[in-house]
Amino acid sequence: MYTGNQLTELAEHLVELREEALLSLVRRRLAAGDDPLQVIEECEVGIRLVGERYEQHQYFLSGLIMAGEIFRQVMEIVKPALESRILEQASGRVLLGTVQGDIHDIGKNLVSMLLTCYGFRVTDLGVDVPPAEFVACTTETHPDIVGLSGLLTTSYEAMRETVSLLRAEAERRHLSFPIIIGGGLINEEVCRYVGADYWAADAMTGVRLCQRLTGGR
Repeated sequence: MYTGNQLTELAEHLVELREEALLSLVRRRLAAGDDPLQVIEECEVGIRLVGERYEQHQYFLSGLIMAGEIFRQVMEIVKPALESRILEQASGRVLLGTVQGDIHDIGKNLVSMLLTCYGFRVTDLGVDVPPAEFVACTTETHPDIVGLSGLLTTSYEAMRETVSLLRAEAERRHLSFPIIIGGGLINEEVCRYVGADYWAADAMTGVRLCQRLTGGR
């Protein structure tokens, strides 16, 4: 894990965009019996730091895209090991999507995959999702939880509008579901501003929160 300025080897490889070294280490860690969730969490630290470097203009867009592709390959390697450790039992229904005006999907896709591995039935609306589409889908799928993803600070207004419309629709149709917002820059202040119930800044926190909200089914 990341402590102060100290990075794990996995995180460091990802931050420095060392594709082959990272993928080789992931395979060795899994072959040695390491927890696949720990591998994911260490790589998540790396991908977040890549995002910070991009925001600080230390990396160009090409570096951000490359990091996302490397992380996608990590997930392909880890997924079988992850699935083999988790019982396939329905834990609840989750509606996910990246809000309108934002096309980032790495974090959302990771949450979707992890939730599926943990037995949740996930409806993923994709990216740049208008508020009305979220509302329409809640009436069709009756989710236990709605998750709104956004990486850009400009997505907060879309989140706020979406939450407002979801609240109104839930009241009109007598539905009940908590709303979680997620993203690398999300915090308690943002959560209060957009009117969501909960927030998560990383994928595993989001998954554990969903488990808690559904009673760990």
